[in-house]
Amino acid sequence: MSRLKLIGLSKHFGAIQALQDVSLEVAPGEVLGLMGDNGAGKSTLVKIVAGNFHPSEGEIRIDDKVVEFSKPLDAQQSGIEVVYQDLALCDNLSAASNVFLGREPMRKFGPVSVIDYKTMSGRAAELFAQLKSETRPRDLVRRMSGGQRQAVAIARTLLSEAKIVMMDEPTAAISVRQVAEVLDLIRRLRDRGISVILISHRMPDVFSVCDRISVLRRGHLVASKPTAASSPEEVTGLITGAIETA
Repeated sequence: MSRLKLIGLSKHFGAIQALQDVSLEVAPGEVLGLMGDNGAGKSTLVKIVAGNFHPSEGEIRIDDKVVEFSKPLDAQQSGIEVVYQDLALCDNLSAASNVFLGREPMRKFGPVSVIDYKTMSGRAAELFAQLKSETRPRDLVRRMSGGQRQAVAIARTLLSEAKIVMMDEPTAAISVRQVAEVLDLIRRLRDRGISVILISHRMPDVFSVCDRISVLRRGHLVASKPTAASSPEEVTGLITGAIETA
């Protein structure tokens, strides 16, 4: 059974064809590397799956059930979460507050409701422990490393019990040590049975952690194959057009 299946997805904006007849699938607990040059259609594909765009043609299936999203909340309720490159974190808040941002548990004292910080801190600590992250619930985000910030963003997806996590360039502009931390976080998501779509330009990261690689070029899917059956040289050729398909 496929966790996520895209069938014949196309998207056009007027005369501009951003995606053309793209079909691919991701199994439960599989990490798929989505690669392609700027303008290849990666962002459009992610935004369709995340509910930001409606496809011009084609369908999306989750656990073999056809779904239609009119807004991002629909995708989230179907178990899809996106960790964007900017992470969308609030630097002035703690790790726990960021994990629960917009979903804060409340306690009632008569007619008054207040945020239940104790519950937030305890649950956030559990999530960071599951990810084997050294991040602490009370740590301020503005004092965190790139790897710790990623842990906060990923913990937020676990809070919602995501089935599919799409990560947009999670290892861009961070140190080598922090890259290793983020790749470990991705492996832990996989170990929990969560499907991960890793959008990245970094070839070593993709070959280190991904089970399969899919390559987009000018809106077309030109390859989708096991990582072990490919090579950085082949993927580079597919991205640039030196190799037509694989």
